[in-house]
Amino acid sequence: MKTLIKIFLTFTKIGAFSFGGGLAMLPMIEEEIVRNHQWLSAKEFVDVVAIAEMTPGPIAVNASTFVGYKVAGMAGALAGSIGVAIVSFILITLLAKFFMGIKDAKGTKAVFEGIRPAVLGLILSAGISIGKTAFVDWKSVGIAFVIFIGVGRLKMHPILAIVTAGIIGAWIY
Repeated sequence: MKTLIKIFLTFTKIGAFSFGGGLAMLPMIEEEIVRNHQWLSAKEFVDVVAIAEMTPGPIAVNASTFVGYKVAGMAGALAGSIGVAIVSFILITLLAKFFMGIKDAKGTKAVFEGIRPAVLGLILSAGISIGKTAFVDWKSVGIAFVIFIGVGRLKMHPILAIVTAGIIGAWIY
């Protein structure tokens, strides 16, 4: 029970203090599950991110479910999933009506103008952190470059990009 509470509280903290969606949450998720609790290694964390990206649903919920399951089975998966979503659910429920009244206010718009660059910074930080573990050799850098061009320039669908990367990885490794 102690472990389930720890999983729930850890992911509640992540859900409460992370803004900008799953990618922006990755630095905090990594900090908590790799460094603070050592539930996963850095390599396992990169694998979790890959799995969370490939599966339907929000990245943070997928990651919390996977980590919770690894640490404490089905009960851990449930604790992590509920933990990461509960704060947002409560806040959105309580603030939705209030926000609709202030969403067009100059101050509200100014706050979001300030938050957007911070979210980008968090996403870039996550990318650099994952890159340190994901780029194991020049082949992995090459795969990333091919997929970057495919998605960024050629507008390749993300699912096709993942499948293509898997095929390339199976071929070269």
